[in-house]
Amino acid sequence: MKKPAWVIEKERSKRAAAAETVWLFGLHAVRDALQNPAREKLRLVCSKNAADRLADAIPAGGIEPEIVDVRKFDKHVPLSADSVHQGAALEVKPLDWGALKDVCYDARLVVLLDRVTDPHNVGAVLRSAEVFGAAAVIAPHRHSAPETGALAKTASGALERQPYLRVKNLSDAMEELRAMGFRLLGLAGEAKMPLRDALAEAGAEPVALVLGAEGPGLREKTRETCDRLTRIPFAGEFGSLNVSNAAAVALYAASSR
Repeated sequence: MKKPAWVIEKERSKRAAAAETVWLFGLHAVRDALQNPAREKLRLVCSKNAADRLADAIPAGGIEPEIVDVRKFDKHVPLSADSVHQGAALEVKPLDWGALKDVCYDARLVVLLDRVTDPHNVGAVLRSAEVFGAAAVIAPHRHSAPETGALAKTASGALERQPYLRVKNLSDAMEELRAMGFRLLGLAGEAKMPLRDALAEAGAEPVALVLGAEGPGLREKTRETCDRLTRIPFAGEFGSLNVSNAAAVALYAASSR
């Protein structure tokens, strides 16, 4: 009997996910990944100097480094020409943080990113989320930044510690958070309510901060699913922050309640 098309597609997706790997690069990102017991490590490629500098972390990673000439590094590792690898690269499997309901259960603060595709922005948001105690950064699986070496380097180690959940449908994830008691606050420049007022209105409720990509902002469905649209006030007639800076300001305000 022939399998239905949806079954074939699901099996193909599972095989693709199982085969997916990520190359992390740079001493900081590689060290943090080596020291993360939840990371599945596949290959460690280092220059002699980088291996010496990672000597404290390599035993924890349980993987033997391949020592190569740093001048021929690109012949051993598939990195882009502009990757600042510092002579260290680690091939890993993407992290599996588990289900949203388990990660966010009893949490007070989370961040949702609506189609934020720049890995540098997402890496910076992960770093701020860790600093200000957010339980997770949540994004749709499609049209969002996947785990990459560039994201990990910008996150400065936070990728190994800060849950980054990529979900099938962002609106469904928002509804799931609402059912857990979260107040969903969407940041939009044209909103009337200042963020401090929206946070005061939320009171003791846990808060989910929802941010969109620069330019298009939040999609219509995302806006409709929010409990409130709110803005970060700015001085003068014009002001704007990129999404990672806006996330840092909003996280600070939310964590300071």
